[in-house]
Amino acid sequence: MSTDNQDNSERIALWLVGLVVAFVLVSVTAFVIVKQRHHAPVAPVAAQAAADEEALYDAPLSGDVVGVVLFGFAEANVPSEAAPELAKALEALIAAPARKIVIAGFHDASGDALKNAELAKARAKATRAALAAAGVDSARVLLRKPESTLADGTAEQARRVEIRLID
Repeated sequence: MSTDNQDNSERIALWLVGLVVAFVLVSVTAFVIVKQRHHAPVAPVAAQAAADEEALYDAPLSGDVVGVVLFGFAEANVPSEAAPELAKALEALIAAPARKIVIAGFHDASGDALKNAELAKARAKATRAALAAAGVDSARVLLRKPESTLADGTAEQARRVEIRLID
């Protein structure tokens, strides 16, 4: 009879341990679910930062031109010949610490308009990256939506990025 009592005691102890483990698991799971529902996830913050980075300056193009970067046909990489133009933009920012620059990519009206606009945008982004690599604070650099040039300039002038100093 003492073996039966011992078996019953072991069963009760195992059941109690099982219930405690189940209770802990349910509690932890509920805690995690409640925390996730009441806190903003990290992904939307990163998405918002990317959206802010992609926000385009939409005011009329104005300000002093402090640099013009010319690109090759269908190219978006900043050419090495652009170094003096980038240096002029950097000097202008240093001389006017309260001002910002706007980078506007241009394209001509020939060919696919969407592809041209994307290429002009890629050129502006590459120019922004080159200025950031030179130490320019990204908060002082704005990108403007791509501009289409009229047929009055050369093809080379159509493949340009203008860097303008604004207030």
